[in-house]
Amino acid sequence: EMQLQASGGGLVQAGGSLRLSCEASSVTFDDYTIGWFRQVPGREREGVSCIRRSDGSTYDVNSVRGRFTISYDNTKNTVYLQMNNLKPEDTATYYCGVDDIRPCDRSWYWDYGMDYWGKGTQVTVSS
Repeated sequence: EMQLQASGGGLVQAGGSLRLSCEASSVTFDDYTIGWFRQVPGREREGVSCIRRSDGSTYDVNSVRGRFTISYDNTKNTVYLQMNNLKPEDTATYYCGVDDIRPCDRSWYWDYGMDYWGKGTQVTVSS
């Protein structure tokens, strides 16, 4: 069973940066879309950014576009989320997820049908 290990969350002031990492192990798919979701208490989990392993295509939701950058290191099976110019509204628990069928496009915003999830990592942005 594929496993995802996320890390890199923390506390940062508004305008600061953090980099999240998510290492995939026991990879069973030839190709997949992997990326990040986030959730705040009382709200549904929402997609943030994704990347398709085979062609490197990416998608970022509007609220983070231009501030967050997703990348993937094939040698390490690790996806990164570089988060710059963080805002208090970015405060959430961030989860990495992977799915072999879902495309990396605007549909990533909705949380459905994911094959595997990693444990969440907390990101807190103070004003």
